[in-house]
Amino acid sequence: MSQQREHIDELVQLCMAGKQSAQLEVYNRYYKAMFNTSLRIVKDTAQAEDIMQESFLSAFTKLHTFKGEVTFGSWLKRIVINNSIHQYRKQQKKNEVALDEVLYKVEDNEGIASDHVFTELKAQKVMETMKDLKDNYRISLTLHLIEGFDYDEISEIMNISYANCRTTVSRAKESLRKKLTLAI
Repeated sequence: MSQQREHIDELVQLCMAGKQSAQLEVYNRYYKAMFNTSLRIVKDTAQAEDIMQESFLSAFTKLHTFKGEVTFGSWLKRIVINNSIHQYRKQQKKNEVALDEVLYKVEDNEGIASDHVFTELKAQKVMETMKDLKDNYRISLTLHLIEGFDYDEISEIMNISYANCRTTVSRAKESLRKKLTLAI
């Protein structure tokens, strides 16, 4: 087990014991990634912030259900994704989906080296183009390509069949490919 994983496991144990300093450290370690995950689904910064906060609160109150079968980060990300999709669907039902255009930025934790600038620009173009996809295409591609979920997990999260999931991801990739080709 890696040293970092052991440290996270220790922090989780301290969080279970109610140590607020451990909760703060866990929050500081994961909040950016969880915010970005939520933002890619709901496409609204205020909603993503609220979802992230609620997800951390939910995670800390339900830590006793964390069995360690996956990493803590994966478990937390699943909570964020589920909350984000739930909020997104709730907004769809109310027809209050914000039409604001959100510029996605690809963050490079080590800074941008000159040879990475072109790659980052391409990644930004892909992220910007993804927001123009149909909602189910955007969500399925985000879960598959960015969050790394497999078809079984995506079909469960989106509440669709496995076959429908594969078809949706395939069509989403093709739609993205066409939009990127037109943009060049």
